[in-house]
Amino acid sequence: GGNCENINVLSGHKNAILDVKFTCDSAKIITASADYNLGVYDAMIGTRIKRFMGHKGIVNAVDVCHEGSASLAVSASDDCTAKLWDTRVRGEVGCFEDDYQITAVAYANDGNVVYTGGIDNCITAWDVRQMQKSMTMKGHTDTITCLALNPKGTHILSNSMDGTLRTWDIRPFVDDSSKGKKRHDKTFLGGTHNAEKGLLNCSWSADGTMVTGGSADRVVHIWDEPSAEELYYLPGHAGCVNSVVFHPKENVVASASSDKSIFVGELSQS
Repeated sequence: GGNCENINVLSGHKNAILDVKFTCDSAKIITASADYNLGVYDAMIGTRIKRFMGHKGIVNAVDVCHEGSASLAVSASDDCTAKLWDTRVRGEVGCFEDDYQITAVAYANDGNVVYTGGIDNCITAWDVRQMQKSMTMKGHTDTITCLALNPKGTHILSNSMDGTLRTWDIRPFVDDSSKGKKRHDKTFLGGTHNAEKGLLNCSWSADGTMVTGGSADRVVHIWDEPSAEELYYLPGHAGCVNSVVFHPKENVVASASSDKSIFVGELSQS
């Protein structure tokens, strides 16, 4: 394959960068770091515009508002909080306090709900307007390492150290009499986690028909979302696959691994 040229380096953090997101207008990049801080960078020139300080533990994950304001972000930390940030103001604009370390976070498309996952194996929904918990979804049996909303915003995908990816129905009017059990939609099997206990990602294809996620078996697994069957089994990495993402328009995936390489590959038309 061809080698890609590096066009920018975002420096400034004093420890590992654990998560990174583009804002929805692509103008800024927001980073979450083990130095307890978040960084906001200009995506074009790579300079740091702002530093969000306030967490008292490692910041594991960050997500941005996808349809609302491009300046809103939410972070998840080992200090058992998820904090809301606005790139236009100094300091946090809100804080959700949980009982356990939070390892994954996702912003609902409309910006009114934040979803968190952590070492309690639960996915918790928080109402941003009322600043309180609105529901909890149970089913995973180990730490949740990543959360990702589908493009329509109707379902959320989770990756967990229990070795499964799961989807959950987060539409408002699902029969919820069984305390979050009814919201569990599908389970995707085949991926693995290992003793490194990395926060392996998960993601949707742009049309919402495929899901993928990091896996410790050095393989990129891609599943068909409607049937939950594995569509692609792509070996090649020499280390744990930490992150896999789909191209927003093309039939292409990129995977990043502990072997210090990123592979970009085209999926065969099935």
